[in-house]
Amino acid sequence: MSDPIHTRYLTDTADGIAAAADVLASGGLLALPTETVYGLGADARVDRACARIFAAKGRPQFNPLIVHLAGVDQAEQIGMFDATARKLADAFWPGPLTLVVPLRETAGISPLVTAGNPTIGLRVPNHPLARAVLTAFGGPVAAPSANPSGKISPTMAKHVQQGLDGLIEAVIDGGACTVGVESTIVGCVDGRATLLRPGGVSVEDIADVIGYTPEARGDADPISAPGQLSSHYAPDAAVSLNITTPAPDQVWVGFGPDCTDAELNLSPTGDLTEAAANLFQMLRRADEIANGTRRIAFAPVPDTGLGLAINDRLRRAAAPRDQA
Repeated sequence: MSDPIHTRYLTDTADGIAAAADVLASGGLLALPTETVYGLGADARVDRACARIFAAKGRPQFNPLIVHLAGVDQAEQIGMFDATARKLADAFWPGPLTLVVPLRETAGISPLVTAGNPTIGLRVPNHPLARAVLTAFGGPVAAPSANPSGKISPTMAKHVQQGLDGLIEAVIDGGACTVGVESTIVGCVDGRATLLRPGGVSVEDIADVIGYTPEARGDADPISAPGQLSSHYAPDAAVSLNITTPAPDQVWVGFGPDCTDAELNLSPTGDLTEAAANLFQMLRRADEIANGTRRIAFAPVPDTGLGLAINDRLRRAAAPRDQA
């Protein structure tokens, strides 16, 4: 086992941004905020740097990584965009949407990023600090969520430190993430859009742009994008879903004004945007309350809009752990 690394804490200042870019340029690992969750970034062109992402997270190497970029021009140098991909990029970038497109042979991306697939996931985030760091670095940054693989995604810098301190070079603090669930992933490969993972952009909004609802990926289809493992986002405590009357040994996480007895509530007003932003932080808090002696129960969440992404994450958190 390698010696622990001194993980630096960087702030949202000119010096902090410059230091963060230097970490990436030197082949180091940097945790940085996006509007969705904190990502664990490395230079997507450097095999050793990308391999360290997998080592730090304990991540299966068949699970590909999303590449984050400062702008659309950089993205088009790496992936090939058809008309559908261009429409979606124009509508939702910068923002919480990842597009999986064919990889250009001249892209120079480490094969560890694509996990051997002929496609690549690209995203232009909308967090001002992420954009500042990406611009200062000037290259593609591979960045899955900055947490141990399969565990709860981080929405604050302290969550990163709890899971990865001593394993990465630095974390730069941009405050709490505003969206709180990962990006929506849409495949644009054969002229049709495919929903690979629900997330921060709703399926309804995507359909408004392209004129149809993208077909969802089948459970038996090969893994072509992050977040497709059956068990993911798992706390230590067992998780049950759609619970309206919790058992005494369950920490009940409610949704909406009717859950007055819930110990925690994703959104007391029933606002799905608020619930998405609170999801991972509430999951962490529920696990702390459970403290190894109780289980976690979530109240029903509507399966529309951002609720689709929330329920996707909750199902993965509740899945049998032997599927991770």
